[in-house]
Formats: sequence, structure tokens, C-alpha cells
Amino acid sequence: MIRSITQQKPMAEIIGHCEGASKVFIVGCGTCTTLTRTGGQPEVVKMADRLREANKEVTGWMVLPVACDELTSEALEENRDAIAGADTLLIMTCAFGVQTIAMHIDKPVVPALDTLFIGKEKAPGLFGEICVQCGECVLADTGGICPVAGCHKGMVNGPCGGTNKGKCEIDSNKDCVWTLIYEKLEKLGRLDRMRAYQPPKNYHVEPRPGRIIIPFDARSEDDGTKL
Repeated sequence: MIRSITQQKPMAEIIGHCEGASKVFIVGCGTCTTLTRTGGQPEVVKMADRLREANKEVTGWMVLPVACDELTSEALEENRDAIAGADTLLIMTCAFGVQTIAMHIDKPVVPALDTLFIGKEKAPGLFGEICVQCGECVLADTGGICPVAGCHKGMVNGPCGGTNKGKCEIDSNKDCVWTLIYEKLEKLGRLDRMRAYQPPKNYHVEPRPGRIIIPFDARSEDDGTKL
């Protein structure tokens, strides 16, 4: 399952952002940050204790089922009084969740977490980045393995000269993604794709801020309109 991977900010930074707020309401998320153990119920409860130690009054807390969906407003309404009594909301969700909550609440919001990347759990407690949303996908030529996310150098033509027995020269504990790509293409009988030259990566292929509109009656791949 794909998740937004987060990590908690230093407590000093969190307290600093809450300066001037004596009453705080805490919001966690039941999906991504629960999985990464950065914003589920145990983490929210622990955060409440740490805020009290910092002489903050916690007016209440909740863990939204999904902090970034359309039901966020209704879920927040269940704690209307406790939220109304707070000066600030401390949000233990991904950045998308923080922004979603901010759209529905007329109070300052403070993110307690840094959103690192979109990733997948590879082993219990081990999350690996699988996509950087670069907007220029090369997976057709790489056996479905992303070199942009998987290579420390972001190389779209590889391997580099530093790969050593299938390991990355920057991190010897990490498999060289281009070795993995080679092995996958060999298995698929498509090693010829290794010779396909990829032009220099255009990291600004989509203008920022990005937006895409797809008509409801879209019937073909050409119906999408990019802005």
C-alpha cells in the first residue's frame, strides 16, 4: 500500500511554532501516519503529554480516519467545542492533511511532521521511496523500476561507474537500482531497452503549481487538459 512517509519534527521546533498559543488541539491520521507511527493514536497521546510538560493546555485530540479526504470537515465537527477552545491546532498528518484541515478551520495550524516522500513498506517499519512524481515517467524502458527514485544520483541512463557488485557506491547497503533494472529487463527478454538513451531529465516538465483537469465525459487519452 502506498503512503505519504513522514517523520516528526524536532520537539523544540514544534514548541517554537506554538509560541503564543496556550491551548492546543491535536489531530492525527488513521492511515499514513498511523502506519509510519508518526501520527496514530499512541503518538498523538504521547504528544499531548509532551505539550503539557511544555506548559500547554491540550483542549483535546482526535485521529481522523483519513485526514486528506472530503469527510475531514464532518469529522472535525465532532470535536467542535474542543477545537473552538484551542488557540492552535497541532497536526500530525502529511502535508496534504495539514492543508485539508486548514481549509476547514479558521485557526492557526502547526505541522508536527515533515513529509518526506511517497513510499511503500518493504518490511515491517522499513519504507522505501517509489515515486517522486516528476511528471516524466521512464518506466516503460526500465522494467517498471524507477531510476529517478531508486538512484541516489537520479540517473536515467545507467549504471554509473561506481556500482560495485550490484551495490550503490554512495550506500553500500543499498542495491544499485540499475543492476535491478538490468536483471528485470534480462528476465523479460528486453535488455535492448538498456541501450535506449534517455535525454536529460526535465524536472520542470509540469509547471508549478501543477494542475490537471480531466472532463467527466473523458472517452480517450486525449481528453485530459493540462493547465
